[in-house]
Amino acid sequence: MTSMSANAKGKQKMLEIQPVYAKAVAAATGSTMTALTMTPFDLIKTRLQTQPTVAATPPTLFPRPPLQGKAGISPSLASTCCRPSPLPCVRNMSSLAAAYPSHATIAGQSESVVCLWDGTWRSERVKGFWDAVVKVSRAEGVSGLWKGVGTSLTIAVPASTAYMLTYDYLNLSLPVTQVAPLLTPLTAGIAARTIVATFVSPLELVRTRLQSTPISPGTPHTMKSVLDGIQKMVANDGLRALWRGLGATLWRDVPFSGIYWAGYESGKRMANNRGYTGVEVAFGSGAISGMVAALITMPFDALKTRRQAALVSSAERATNSTMSLGMTGLIRHIINTEGPTALFAGLTPRVAKIAPACGIMIACYEGVGQFLSTARPGSDE
Repeated sequence: MTSMSANAKGKQKMLEIQPVYAKAVAAATGSTMTALTMTPFDLIKTRLQTQPTVAATPPTLFPRPPLQGKAGISPSLASTCCRPSPLPCVRNMSSLAAAYPSHATIAGQSESVVCLWDGTWRSERVKGFWDAVVKVSRAEGVSGLWKGVGTSLTIAVPASTAYMLTYDYLNLSLPVTQVAPLLTPLTAGIAARTIVATFVSPLELVRTRLQSTPISPGTPHTMKSVLDGIQKMVANDGLRALWRGLGATLWRDVPFSGIYWAGYESGKRMANNRGYTGVEVAFGSGAISGMVAALITMPFDALKTRRQAALVSSAERATNSTMSLGMTGLIRHIINTEGPTALFAGLTPRVAKIAPACGIMIACYEGVGQFLSTARPGSDE
């Protein structure tokens, strides 16, 4: 009797474990959907976290405009170039204003209007989520909101697949304690995230720098410019530079994964006990637990983004004191120089991304995996 009961229990457990191929396809589907729909939120968050601070008194490089009739300047140009233009300067999302020649009709007379840089440093700063959406779209086009989506897909599909499969394996393999049943998913989530984050850290470095605020006018980040910068960084600092920001990433992702999976399994169990099942339960539990985890780990996300977005030359690195600071030292530096609110820069787009992203990911994983598993011939035997 005992042997039969054990066999039945073992068979039931085998039926509960979905085939590996179904889980892999489900994870790839969820990560692809998440990357395609949530990339704009990730880009806006990165811009808010990496935009330069504005000096209280910006330096003036050219306090006096060029005089009319001066050698090298035609009288017609001198009569118009220093006149305030009715057209706004077209600036990229950068710390400097870029000149943009155009034509307009002033006082009924057609003439050339030069958008002249007045000699002061300007910053096209974004003040919030919607302000960033408008300014990025205006400066780089709507497609600019999806910058880095290719890298996101390159990271998300293999990383999420490996992460979900590793979590499932550990969650089923680790012993369950009656005293603290949530300890198992918490431990499995932490271990799975640590392993996967370490492997994909170089790709995450590329994506963060591609999405960060450009540091020169009129030259938004491209894949070529980012890879060239990383190549120089590796030449100066060695291969370990590819894992720059891994410590901050683990500070963010390890507690996030533990909190998320413990909250998800708890919420799902509560819903199941009340008779609620299905993909909508997975989506709701994932979205709520993801939002809570995002709020708690937000400061570490800001630190991780800053670490990886610091695209500076070797000369600048020598004078950049923050690069040598540890996590606690960097936190103190940011609080002292920018205030504690700087640690929560990008909170709105992060939560706006994480909540639905976690819901979409786990719902696709559960739903697609279950569909493929039950549709497989012989799976119901």
